[in-house]
Amino acid sequence: MSAALIDGKAFAASLREKIGEFAREFEQKAGRKAGLAVVLVGEDPASQVYVRSKGKATVAAGMNSYEYKLPADTSEAELLDTVHRLNEDVNVDGILVQLPLPGHLDEQKVIATIDPDKDVDGFHIINAGRLAVGQKGFVPCTPLGCLMLLKDRLGDLSGLEAVVVGRSNIVGKPMAQLLTAANCTVTIAHSRTRDLPEVVKRADIVVAAVGRPEMVKGSWIKPGATVIDVGINRVEGEGGKTKLVGDVDFEEASKVAGAITPVPGGVGPMTIAVLLRNALVSAYRREGLRLDEDAL
Repeated sequence: MSAALIDGKAFAASLREKIGEFAREFEQKAGRKAGLAVVLVGEDPASQVYVRSKGKATVAAGMNSYEYKLPADTSEAELLDTVHRLNEDVNVDGILVQLPLPGHLDEQKVIATIDPDKDVDGFHIINAGRLAVGQKGFVPCTPLGCLMLLKDRLGDLSGLEAVVVGRSNIVGKPMAQLLTAANCTVTIAHSRTRDLPEVVKRADIVVAAVGRPEMVKGSWIKPGATVIDVGINRVEGEGGKTKLVGDVDFEEASKVAGAITPVPGGVGPMTIAVLLRNALVSAYRREGLRLDEDAL
């Protein structure tokens, strides 16, 4: 292996320490703790684990965690009423509705009901628009975490050629916009891109977020490129046991790339850390308190 490992777990731990410091400062100035509310509908096991992790991380960072667990048969009106109440709650600075929702609920309608200034997931169409035109808003946590890792590794990204493999509203599109704002030359590629390997091979930065296990091969990677693997796929391993792999063939790509994120331990830990960061930024903004957001 020649590639340097980009340790997202260590970076996230450092970021959470900073968040804790600023959270204590906020409490002293505002006379209250910053608050993050998470709404979970149903009993999806993965979502339950994720919500518990978010709650523990929120409390550990010195903020209040508010969890709302609703049954799977909750009506849309009941869920929207919960969101409206959280919009009005002065102690709640960030609202996150855990996705996916049960099939009878309209995810887009629910997201659109969240106050954009409390939308710490960055999924509201107003925040998507703010990102597109370069205004201050909230950016989805995973792509923002990827950008932090890239800047920590490479410094100034100006002039670098970046290819984002994947075009989802949650990762691919906002990632491309963040890289464009950082003065990269950006291509959004996907499963239907013609001659995808050659498109990827010209990139100084590759962000893989396509949701296909080990789709991006080592032969696709430009020697010395920085590879950010957003994928988390559970596949069958030796002895019938399952294992987690990314969207990049790590074994192959690590022999060619200059630096690469592992799976797990790369991008994953950044998502919750950036969620906490967004919630704290929201708290400072809502109280009209000064915060150097670039320090987080």
